[in-house]
Order: sequence, then structure tokens, then C-alpha cells
Amino acid sequence: MDIEQVSVGLFDVFCYLVSCPETKEALVIDPAGDEEQIVQRITEKGLSLIYILNTHGHPDHTCGNAKLKELTGAKIIMHKLDNQMFNSKEGQSMAQQWGLTPSPPPDITVEDGDQITLGNVQLEVIHTPGHSPGGVCFFGDGNLFTGDTLFVGAIGRTDLPGASMNQFMASIKKRLLVLPGETVVWPGHNYGTRPSSTIEDEKRSNPWLV
Repeated sequence: MDIEQVSVGLFDVFCYLVSCPETKEALVIDPAGDEEQIVQRITEKGLSLIYILNTHGHPDHTCGNAKLKELTGAKIIMHKLDNQMFNSKEGQSMAQQWGLTPSPPPDITVEDGDQITLGNVQLEVIHTPGHSPGGVCFFGDGNLFTGDTLFVGAIGRTDLPGASMNQFMASIKKRLLVLPGETVVWPGHNYGTRPSSTIEDEKRSNPWLV
């Protein structure tokens, strides 16, 4: 698995270009702007974009979906609960209120435990509701893409529609902190003191979890 981390858009979102070195197939996690820059990197690396994955449906993480799909033809993947919430009239209005482009409906919806296969790369969908009803993390080959569930030294917010602090903390403690300590945490925003962490480091030093 090849991973490239790129900070994009106006909200310091970490977007990830994940590819299979053998097949040159690729996916993008949370395109949040700078779509031409993302496509340029895909072209420079000789990759073929197959999927656009969203860790959740908030518009700061999905505002690049429409343009990237238009430019590449890649299929959008989102958890079914966030598809229901963010493709409703209320969800579409949230994007407009934030001044961002709404996402088209996903081509594929997933649930907890589903596997996303890309060449020789496989990512497991881990449902981590709390930040949003259909928030997920993607786990594979010792790497965990956490979106707004777990940051370096922090966690996501729970003051938006559909959020729940109790549900959120249960998701983190029961679904993420049980993973191997050496698992690399790739967060959804560039908010921490460094761009990535590990499960063990977060268990030991994240003030929300100790």
C-alpha cells in the first residue's frame, strides 16, 4: 500500500491518495478541495483512480467529490447512514450554508465490516458513529484512516446534527483503541503537532483518552 497525505481546501483537511504499487489502481479518501492538484498527483504517479472514499458526509470532507468524480469517473463510497443524512434536503443545505459544493449521492454505500478492495490493497470499514451517524474509519495493512473520529492529540466535535458524545467515545474506545498499538493513525485534519500518530501514542498521551 502506497500512501500520500495532502492537506487540501480551506479547513486543513488531510486528503489521502492510496494506491496499489502492483496494479497502479488508486483511491482518494476525503477530497476536500484542490481537486486539480489531486488529479495532477494521480497523473504524475501513473495511477488510475477507482474510488472516492468518505470517512463521513460533512461537506468539508466531501466538497471535492463532485469535481473529482467529473474529472476521473471514480465511484463515490460512503456509509449508508451518512448517505441518508447528507443527501437529504437538510444535508444539502448544510453544504450551502458552509459555502461548499454538495456531494452527489454515492455510487456505493457500505456498512461496518465491509471490505474495499483495490488491486492488492484491502481496507476494512469500521463504523465509528458519534461525530456523524455514518462516520467510519478505514483500516488495512497496519494503517487507520480516522477522518474526524480521532486526531493527533484530540477527537472530533459532537456539536453538529446527528452527533453524540457518548456514542463517539464508545466508538473510539471499543473499535479503535483495541487495534494493535503500532497501527498508524492518519487523521482527517492537520490539527495536531505532527501529521500522523499511532494507536499506542494516542492511548498514552491524548488528553481525551487517558
